[in-house]
Amino acid sequence: MIERHSLVVVGLGYVGLPLVVEAVRAGFTVHGLDEDRRRVDGLRAGRSHIDDVPDESVAEALTQGFTPTEDPDCLRDADVVVICVPTPLDQSVPDLGAVRAAAAELTGRLRPGALVVLESTTYPGTTEEVLLPALEHDGRKVGRDFHLAFSPERIDPGNPAFSLRNTPKSVGGVTPECTAAAEAFYRRIVDTVVPVSTPAVAEMTKLLENTYRQVNIALVNEMAVFCHELKIDLWEAIDAAATKPFGFQAFRPGPGVGGHCIPIDPNYLSHRVRSLGYPFRFVELAQEINSRMPTFVVDRVIRLLNEEGRSLRGARVLLLGVTYKADIADERESPSLPVAERLQDLGADVGYHDPYVPHWNVHGTALTRTPQLHEAVAEADVTVLLQAHTTYDLDDLAARSRLFFDTRGRTSGKNVARL
Repeated sequence: MIERHSLVVVGLGYVGLPLVVEAVRAGFTVHGLDEDRRRVDGLRAGRSHIDDVPDESVAEALTQGFTPTEDPDCLRDADVVVICVPTPLDQSVPDLGAVRAAAAELTGRLRPGALVVLESTTYPGTTEEVLLPALEHDGRKVGRDFHLAFSPERIDPGNPAFSLRNTPKSVGGVTPECTAAAEAFYRRIVDTVVPVSTPAVAEMTKLLENTYRQVNIALVNEMAVFCHELKIDLWEAIDAAATKPFGFQAFRPGPGVGGHCIPIDPNYLSHRVRSLGYPFRFVELAQEINSRMPTFVVDRVIRLLNEEGRSLRGARVLLLGVTYKADIADERESPSLPVAERLQDLGADVGYHDPYVPHWNVHGTALTRTPQLHEAVAEADVTVLLQAHTTYDLDDLAARSRLFFDTRGRTSGKNVARL
């Protein structure tokens, strides 16, 4: 196997930038290719835009072989190209525009023997149906003139236990030689590599992981709705069920799902299944249940205020934690936004606090984080915990509140209501 030293990472977001840092540490010379000039300029100055990559790591990488760039000609000298571009949804249809653009940049620039790996989440078949035809250009043949594989990203922002290095990496190549090349590359960067037979298996692996989470979160979210009506403490029931040493994994309800994976990825699988002529009912039902949780949260706020003889209109509602996950600044697909928008639509005076978000756009208007948390909690008619950042002393905040609605099940008390 040829030793591969020159790497280009296409896309320097939450997947690409951690890969850059780890590859530089493994001895690669790395070009980070991104079309966002502000992002590239910031990285050149040693500034990170990713929660899990501190500025110090970027500065260190710059001294050890990392070059951020907007120039696609860096692809000409690459032994390995890893594509980590966004794959958003456009009205539930996968948008592979960035993947196609990356393939177009590679056409005519791919050096003989190079390895190309797609890490962007997508539907099964993308690697062989979209990338392969674009790269088999001018008589080039996969497995002979270049190698092509898929390896799903498994980045978990804010996870202190599992990083890129110690999270197992699955890889599937178009040919056995492609799989071997991808496996050899990743073994230099991660501790455990799991080869699979085809790119489609690797693509399905990612979707299976997140569809599993989507469906199980939907299950407990729906149970939260009717357990409230039945006056059953679902949180207590989950804790009791979790004592079983086999056959059960605890999932807990919340105000909805957010982030780059759970609200998005299962739709890629659903899209692929629909192309076969029938619906993927589990995914579509789970999406429906999780999508309506922000409305349920607002309805609970209305009921709680009614019990106190108050109307939502004109009430001061303080939202605590607006990111999609605790202890990070990432707001992507956060259910906090539809909660805030619906509260505003119904006439509430909405304020918020989040230690990671100084300004927050709601209905196109920038809200400024309340500067005095304790005073704001005491003055609010209802405080709604949407994200339980560890910087919050939740018991203290609940005690200071007139009414504390806890959608994360972390507190208790006379003035506390849980989802």
